[in-house]
Amino acid sequence: MKTIILFSLALFFTANAAHVPAPVLDFDGQYLHTGAKYYVMPAALDGENGGLLSVKFNRKPCPAGVEQSRSDETGLPVTFTSVNPKKGVIRLSTDVNIKFLASTGCDDESTVWKVKYDKALKQYAVMVGGVEGNPGPETLENWFKIEKTKDGYKLVFCPSVCSYCKVMCKDIGIVDDEDGSQRLVLNNDPASFVFWKTN
Repeated sequence: MKTIILFSLALFFTANAAHVPAPVLDFDGQYLHTGAKYYVMPAALDGENGGLLSVKFNRKPCPAGVEQSRSDETGLPVTFTSVNPKKGVIRLSTDVNIKFLASTGCDDESTVWKVKYDKALKQYAVMVGGVEGNPGPETLENWFKIEKTKDGYKLVFCPSVCSYCKVMCKDIGIVDDEDGSQRLVLNNDPASFVFWKTN
């Protein structure tokens, strides 16, 4: 009897472990952690494109958008917060908030990322001004996921913080704005990134 019980427990823990998504790794192969600071850089480090930053810079009304730098600069650091704040490791396919740790040029505006329709681009784009935490139907636009690609990771908008809500699921790619900035938008051509930890 004891052997059967121990065998059953082993199967139970093995099955549960199989359902835990793999951790996201930074550029150095370390686990991505909640609250740690990272630069989101292109997986193809070609010297022509850099990290992510705000598109505001007095060019557009708020909320500010999120863009990829056209130089090799690192951009603005971000933090990731899991849907479960007690979980210290960020895992694949899990809802997370992403937040810039520097001003975006919009006074009194949150630096948390969100998805919003951009009239100029005529498509849904990644902007700031979102809400951190509080998962549910009121905060759907603020949740992103990280998925593996062949050379890094892609960002995905497909929130699962509301079990009964109808949501749009799209990869996050990059398009050229009319002013020459490279904007993060929802499309079917995902950009691939890596995460550089900073002090």
